[in-house]
Amino acid sequence: MSAAAAAATASVNRAAEVLRLPEDALPFLRHDRAEELTLEPGSLTCEAGVITGFDPDPAAALQIDASGCALLPGLVDCHTHLPFAGWRAGEYEMKVRGVSYEEIARQGGGIRASGRALAESSDADVLDQAAALADEMLQHGTTAFECKSGYGLSRQAELRALRLAESLGERVVQRTVSTGLLAHAVPDGFTADAWMDEVEAMLPEVVAGTGAQALDVYVESVAFSNEHLERMGRLAAANGLDLRAHVEQFNANRSVPVALEAGARSVDHLARLVTEDVVPLARAECAAVLLPGAEFLGDEALAPARALADAGAICVLATDANPGTSPVVSLPLVIGVAARRYGWSVREALLAVTLNAAWVLRMSDERGSLEPGKRADLVLLDGPADHVPYRFGHNPVACVVVGGELAYVRPDSAWRVRG
Repeated sequence: MSAAAAAATASVNRAAEVLRLPEDALPFLRHDRAEELTLEPGSLTCEAGVITGFDPDPAAALQIDASGCALLPGLVDCHTHLPFAGWRAGEYEMKVRGVSYEEIARQGGGIRASGRALAESSDADVLDQAAALADEMLQHGTTAFECKSGYGLSRQAELRALRLAESLGERVVQRTVSTGLLAHAVPDGFTADAWMDEVEAMLPEVVAGTGAQALDVYVESVAFSNEHLERMGRLAAANGLDLRAHVEQFNANRSVPVALEAGARSVDHLARLVTEDVVPLARAECAAVLLPGAEFLGDEALAPARALADAGAICVLATDANPGTSPVVSLPLVIGVAARRYGWSVREALLAVTLNAAWVLRMSDERGSLEPGKRADLVLLDGPADHVPYRFGHNPVACVVVGGELAYVRPDSAWRVRG
């Protein structure tokens, strides 16, 4: 091996647990098979940023002692609202005191408040905040994440938000993917129908001038309707984009059948998903993206996560990182909430933030699982995997490798790294 090749190699040695799928080359794994994931002792090697095998390589330039640790694929957060401007802590206190999200929105808070903050902030300020949050995400094991627009609330501001998302992706070590949440709230001066006309008019610029790979719509009493969801699905299909949808968060609007008919890649939130829609969703190739941070902090209803998993849905967990309903960026924290409130096992929770989350973002051919040929995005925990939900609030991430290179090591784990 040449000196240059050796310098591009890494070996993670003697892990107590290595998370593996039951077979390679799966695009996703339905949750009724989650217990087939294995957590057996082992090692892992990579070269030029790609996983090459599962035997230690004493000649590799980077050596990581994984004794006593669990080794996972890099975590994928497929639902965030980065980049955004500022925070809305005052609204959280209002909610704790009993004011509903809908009432806060009608008073000019919620999405509109974040829209004003974005308009008043410079590009540099927005990107500085987002990059700091991305660094915090990295320290909690997130090696890829989604960005959304949605706080622009005007044609030019939505385009600006998507361009800021691209700039963020160039600045951080993680892989990012952008989604145009172009129907998030009805802007002042528009009806919902008129704003959808504006969305349709801006799509050529979105497609030609941004990296957006999906469109998103928020169906709720204070936002858009199932008819608008159906229209967004037609627009996505016509422009070669995926359809994502925020649905069933506060009210049972029966949006899931509409989303499935429209070919949605995912339906997100689902706190008010009705029983009749569980099995059709579970049978579809449409992910059920659950956001337990938002449910907990907003005192929302609980998504039927146990029923979805048992029915074989493609289940996913995400942070919903945003300044209003879920100011959370830690996927280990989300795993802890999900395990307790959904009654999920650690394997179910880990599947939901790795392979299945990568599938939502069309990354599962190269990320989301540990197998030869996939990108070497790795997370080393400071103990066994079942400690992630058990030691709630503790950040278990000891080291993060992105593309075969050490991207983060916790100071008390620096002794594990050589080279």
